[in-house]
Parts: sequence; structure tokens; C-alpha cells
Amino acid sequence: MALLSAGGPRHGWFANAYLLLCLTTLFWAGNAIAGKLAAGVLTPVTLTFLRWLVASVLILIIAAPHLRRDLSTLRRHWLLVFGLGALGFAAFNLLLYGALNHTTAINVTIEQSAMPVFVMLVNFLAFGQRIRALQVLGVAATVAGVMITATRGDPGSLLALDINRGDAIMMGAVALYSGYTVALRFKPAVHWLSLLFAMAASALVFSIPFFVVEVARGGFTAPSLTGWLIVLYTAVFPSVMSQLFFMRGVELIGSNRASLSINLVPIFGSLLAVVLLDEAFRAYHLMGLLLVLGGITLAERYRVRA
Repeated sequence: MALLSAGGPRHGWFANAYLLLCLTTLFWAGNAIAGKLAAGVLTPVTLTFLRWLVASVLILIIAAPHLRRDLSTLRRHWLLVFGLGALGFAAFNLLLYGALNHTTAINVTIEQSAMPVFVMLVNFLAFGQRIRALQVLGVAATVAGVMITATRGDPGSLLALDINRGDAIMMGAVALYSGYTVALRFKPAVHWLSLLFAMAASALVFSIPFFVVEVARGGFTAPSLTGWLIVLYTAVFPSVMSQLFFMRGVELIGSNRASLSINLVPIFGSLLAVVLLDEAFRAYHLMGLLLVLGGITLAERYRVRA
């Protein structure tokens, strides 16, 4: 059942899928910038653990009344909820922050646009959802844009398996989040705050063993002021606001169409990276972005509702 039947409003800004998904991608782009700023300040494990610790506390404060009502339902679906939180929230960000230690924020944000490929393929294979020819062409354009970005404008390097380590890690993160996107259709019918807290808590639990190992090995360093500011940003905006808005967007227009909005991440991410990180925007980035935007246009215009 949908979030609407569980208490989501039917009118107003929270019913505007495109506004919600636009904000989602802006905050996600900011997550990549924060992850890049964290390199050398916080390890990927520390940032992931502290992010979901803070986010869980924040959500619990406002979700408590709904949790009391939804607890029995969440218990019945605990394995699904844990899997969604562990993979979509924690594992994805562990990989993303790890990738940013080896590649640029521009590359990471552009590569996230591969998600619709995985989403559409899984929906087609698992649920028989039809994909139109021009939609496939749009996806192909998106893939081409991602490949040009990941190979620094030299797709031939794929034949030699000469791909930057960070870009390869990011593609693994993309695959994980795509699976999460499709699996959202099975979420239990509870209030959105209850679900968000359960998934955030699951992400926290999943990240604890990694954090314990890091501390035991002497890899943990207490965050500086800059580190805590990064933690707070990632806890509030990508962790709480983006996840809520994305779940709502998937509900309103389906996972195929909602996943296409992720292709806005490279637009926001590239702009933020150039302005805030002083990263170079090269010709192959422009080519990749143009292909991504063309793919979005085709796939959205000739969409099939998921």
C-alpha cells in the first residue's frame, strides 16, 4: 500500500512529484560535495556511522507517536525494512564516500545517472514492465554519457579495463541503490515517518560493525568542527529530506519515472563542484551531461508508468 493510504497528503507541495524529486537530487548532489570535503577529514565509515546516528535521533523525535502505532507492522516486515535501510541508506553511502577518495565529485554525480538503466532492467525482468523503443534509446544515451565520464572521454579504455578505482566503486553503489529503488514497491503500509526511522535505524545498525572494526584498528579520529558540519548536513538533508522526498516521488509516479530524476544529480553536482570545490569542468563532462539530458528527455517523454 502507498504512503497516501498511510497518512500522506493528497494535495499541496508534498503531492508534487517533480518538485520533491528536484529537491531530492539537489540534496544528493550536495551529499557528493560533502563526501568530497570529508576526504582527509572523516573516513567513509565514520561519516556513514555518525550520519545515521544523528539522523536516527532526529527522526525519532518527530516519529515517536507514529512508531507506537506502526511498531507491530514494522516487526512483521523487519527483514525487508532492514534490507532497505542497510543497502539503500548505509551501504550505498559507504561506497559513495569511498569512491570520492579516488575520483572527483563531478564524476560521481554524473555516474549516478546510470541508475535508471538498472531500475528499468530489473522492473522488466522481474515484473514484466514494458519499455518502449524510444525509452530504451534514452537509456542508451544516458549510459553513453556515463561511460564517457567514467573513462575521461576515452571509452576505448574499457577494453583494457583501465577505469579509475573510484569510478568502479561508484558503479557498485549505483547498482545497490537501483535495487533499493525497485524494492520500495514492497514497503509496508505505515506512516512515512515510521518507515523512515526504521530504515535509518537499520542503516545505523548495519554500519556499527564497520565502525567498531575501524576503532579497534585505530582508524578513528574525532571529527573537527568541519567534520561535524559535514555530518550535520548529510544527516539532515540527504538522510532525512531526500529519502522522504524520493520515497514519495516513487509512490506518486512509479520507480521507472522517479529514477530518471536522478539524472539531475550531475547537473547540480557539476555546478556545486565547480563553485565549491574548484574542480575542473572538462569537455568530456559536457558531452556526458548532454547525453544524460537527452536521455532524460526521451525516456520521460515516452515513459511507461511503473
